[in-house]
Amino acid sequence: MKAELRGNSASFSLQNPNVLTTSSALTGCLSTLDGGCIEKLLLHCASALESNDVTLAQQVMWVLNNVASSIGDPNQRLASYFLRALISKASRVYPTTMNFDSTTTGGGGGGAACRRRVMSVTELAGYVDLIPWHRFGFCASNSAILKAIRGFSRVHILDFSITHCMQWPTLIDELAKGPPMLRISVLSWRPPVPPSLNVSIEEVGQRLANFAKFKDVPFEFNVVEVGIPQDSSSFFHYDLLLRQVNSSTLNLREDEALVVNIQNWLRYLPDEQMGSCNKISCRDSFLDTINTLNPCIVTVVDEDCDLGSSSGLAKRITTCFNYLWIPFDALETFMSKNSPQRTEYEADIGDKIENIIGFEGTQRIERLESGLRLSERMENKGFKSVPFCEETIKEVKVLLDEHASGWGMKKDEDMLILTWKGHSSVYATVWVPSSTGIEHWENFISN
Repeated sequence: MKAELRGNSASFSLQNPNVLTTSSALTGCLSTLDGGCIEKLLLHCASALESNDVTLAQQVMWVLNNVASSIGDPNQRLASYFLRALISKASRVYPTTMNFDSTTTGGGGGGAACRRRVMSVTELAGYVDLIPWHRFGFCASNSAILKAIRGFSRVHILDFSITHCMQWPTLIDELAKGPPMLRISVLSWRPPVPPSLNVSIEEVGQRLANFAKFKDVPFEFNVVEVGIPQDSSSFFHYDLLLRQVNSSTLNLREDEALVVNIQNWLRYLPDEQMGSCNKISCRDSFLDTINTLNPCIVTVVDEDCDLGSSSGLAKRITTCFNYLWIPFDALETFMSKNSPQRTEYEADIGDKIENIIGFEGTQRIERLESGLRLSERMENKGFKSVPFCEETIKEVKVLLDEHASGWGMKKDEDMLILTWKGHSSVYATVWVPSSTGIEHWENFISN
């Protein structure tokens, strides 16, 4: 039997009959598509790779190749990307033994980054609207920001995000009801992860300016140069990035209310000690810097999953498989199996899976941190959480009503958490520096 699977960065041949004499325990899974069985196979393969058992690794991959399908049910589709990630990992660990075809490699560091699709602004809007994975954070954060800036005549938003300012048209529309002067600052560099856009950040800023003018909202857009090439594959020049986040470079003004918005971005800062960060991680150093800027509010939104720098391969597989099942299952409820939009969306998740499973060290850039761990970190760095008001909760519920019935929301102390069939997916939080107190925030909530 010949079965060849072409992955993101490698071609792995599974055709040697002498190698593919699988045990009954492995072949027994060929008759089931149960997620638990697939997870066990993935862990079996990971164990074989870590113990240098090449033959067993090939056998398990053969079984997975017969179970996985990029056009099957959610478990099959998810399994296909995990298999590609394991092949990607194996092709670097055993490039000759594993019959690795180097002609298809995308190079080190990013796996599939070199072939990532680039979207138009219209396609990007459809991308973030497909499921509420991003819109949930936009909605919760924007509502909190509108509460925090009430009464200010000038507002400066420092935006750290990966969705090319898609959050801000809705906020600008709300400000048209009684606008302050709005200034948005973004870095010239963003993590090289999906979604990718076919226009520059300067062009994005111009489009926002045009929309703000149409809405009669006084507006200014600034791009802060950090001197890092956008296609840089050395993750990252962190010291250079952190040095640019200061009051002088950001041109902070005393008459402005400063808002710091962090959406699916913090996880790309390493949690190890690096460079001039000295005895603390760059992630902590970044938060220290944000605290010194004395913002009136900090919003932090990210995926509610723990995949830190110390996570071993087996733990990453288990955690990632049971977490990233969520978007695959959600898309199944309203999109056909052959939908190009669904396939492209899942391929972007596949890039994430390959990085989490296939890479180690600084090349593994997807290092998620759960809401609970993030809360502990923020408190340790001198921030105090503040609750979302009932108005915000109602707005988020209205948003979720526009999507499939499986989406929901729950509260965990001051945190809002997006759920799918009861499983946590994305958290949203609001913070203020502990030194400033939260009396003004509490007054807004009560009004």
